[in-house]
Amino acid sequence: MHAIFVRGHGGPEVMTWTEFPDPVPGPGEAAVRLRAAGVNFMDTGVRRMPVPTWSVPTILGVEGMGVVTALGAGASDLAVGDRVAWYHHKGSYAERLTIPARSLVRVPDEIDDETAAAVMMQGLTANHFTTETYAIQTGDTAVVHAAAGGVGLTLTQMIKARGGTVIGLVSREDKVPVAKAAGAEHVLVSSGGGFEDQVRDLTGGQGAHVVYDGAGPSTFRSSQLSLRRHGVHAHYGVLIGNPKFSPMDLPASILLSYPAVADHVPTREALLHRANEVFDFVRKGQLTPLIGQRYARRRRRTGTPRPRIPPHHGETAPAALSSGVSGAGWPSKAVTSTMPGRSAKRARSRLPKPGIRMSRNTASTG
Repeated sequence: MHAIFVRGHGGPEVMTWTEFPDPVPGPGEAAVRLRAAGVNFMDTGVRRMPVPTWSVPTILGVEGMGVVTALGAGASDLAVGDRVAWYHHKGSYAERLTIPARSLVRVPDEIDDETAAAVMMQGLTANHFTTETYAIQTGDTAVVHAAAGGVGLTLTQMIKARGGTVIGLVSREDKVPVAKAAGAEHVLVSSGGGFEDQVRDLTGGQGAHVVYDGAGPSTFRSSQLSLRRHGVHAHYGVLIGNPKFSPMDLPASILLSYPAVADHVPTREALLHRANEVFDFVRKGQLTPLIGQRYARRRRRTGTPRPRIPPHHGETAPAALSSGVSGAGWPSKAVTSTMPGRSAKRARSRLPKPGIRMSRNTASTG
């Protein structure tokens, strides 16, 4: 089997399409043949710079969907031939891999391969944000940063499904219709701070109930000033940078949260329950990943397989699909696929062509 492998840090050029022996499942593991793998900002971080929890050399990728081909001793609740998906397993940019069976969820028959791969990380992230981080209720107003990005589009659809109102923030005018198409009632164009007065004007001077902020230090203070008393600031843009602040700086008795998906699915039972919630949104037509691009595997004249690398991103395997629009104007979500013929349902809007830039949890910065 082949995988996208990096021996050292650098740009997309450090990635190589490398052959490895087929992995054999150990106790409690399942062998999976990949059909689609998600691309996330953490993958680019691992490739570009040292990360405390993930060293190089390594196979990139954490998220994907595939078919179970073998089971190790003690692996239960799965069968050979099952279509399964996962949201976090290192080394997912590979044609074949072994994964702890407890980390896999069965994909419902009515959800196609690419959709399953596109909603795992983003879907669980948005589900966490709209339930345990702040439980969206009918009539609540939420500010969504990077509303035209992958997480932003997923968040917007989930907030709408739960009865909330969305004020989206985007970095450019051309992203406004993308955010509105996902359900945002109001979309503000802002590439940094200074949007708090507009949010207050839109909420009758009260402020929003919650702000989902993945944009880093530049929006940190304005996000907090956009909240009503006891509102929630969900800050998840730490890979862009960390703000400096004192707890005494928090206004209006607001609550500050750094939500991590692992706390949403700490057990297998929780993973199955939460993944089914995400799949239910898809089944009901309340959540549609906006797939904007697929990248096919290319071969050199020598016949050696090599992934086609988009100019601004590069984190693809044999073929890819994408959703959302990033700050660079490129799709912000990519999914690699070894079965390009099994395409997902068409996105509801056409998005720009190749080149991808991403931020935490596959959201864009814009």
